[in-house]
Amino acid sequence: MARVLVTGSADGLGLAVGQRLIDQGHDVVLHARSDARAAETGGAAPGAADVLVGDLSSDAQTRALADAANASGRFDVVIHNAGVGSGAGRTEDGRSTLLAVNVLAPYLLTAQMTRPDRLIYLSSGMHRSGSADLAALDTPSYGDTKLLDAALAAAVARRWPDVLSNAVDPGWIKTRMGGSGAPGTLDQGAATQVWLATSDDPAATVSGRYFKDSAEERPAAAVQDEAFQDALLAVLARATGVDLPA
Repeated sequence: MARVLVTGSADGLGLAVGQRLIDQGHDVVLHARSDARAAETGGAAPGAADVLVGDLSSDAQTRALADAANASGRFDVVIHNAGVGSGAGRTEDGRSTLLAVNVLAPYLLTAQMTRPDRLIYLSSGMHRSGSADLAALDTPSYGDTKLLDAALAAAVARRWPDVLSNAVDPGWIKTRMGGSGAPGTLDQGAATQVWLATSDDPAATVSGRYFKDSAEERPAAAVQDEAFQDALLAVLARATGVDLPA
């Protein structure tokens, strides 16, 4: 049995991933951005061990979430599922909400939480249209942030060879972000994360890779560029004031 944290799991894909892990008998902690959302989440997934609270658009709340996660005990797996779409606006401190939630939050949680055995970062097929211009992070597109998520997963894999760190494209699925016209189901969108989180299949126990439909795919070239990965870690360390431990 694995102990798993799934961020952004109040509803949609994150809740689907969490529920499937609960159904398999794992010890699952979910996450919501507010106390009100946490109460709803607990009702939707009564088998969850706990629901942690923190608004990932807030630097202070993200750090507090890391502290709360550490205080609850070490996780075997952390799935960085939380994300927002285009048009999310700016945070209270003036940052791009896209950047704060989709990139800075998973970086901060990775850097400040006790190191797990497995890390999974949610990317998207739209990362292929993302820009690798790190000087333009103040106004990123959704595709830009998903490119950075995939590169972050690869960078962590290099930095921490004892951790399995991978990125996942869940596909275009029926969620609040994906819309009702999306062709994929929640089951299809959740399958790869659940597999990477729990399987001892040799195909799942690799690191620094990019997956879709439980199969490895080649990501955009920047994702596998070690110089870009290192530059990204440096930019994120400056933006948050937190270095990723060696």
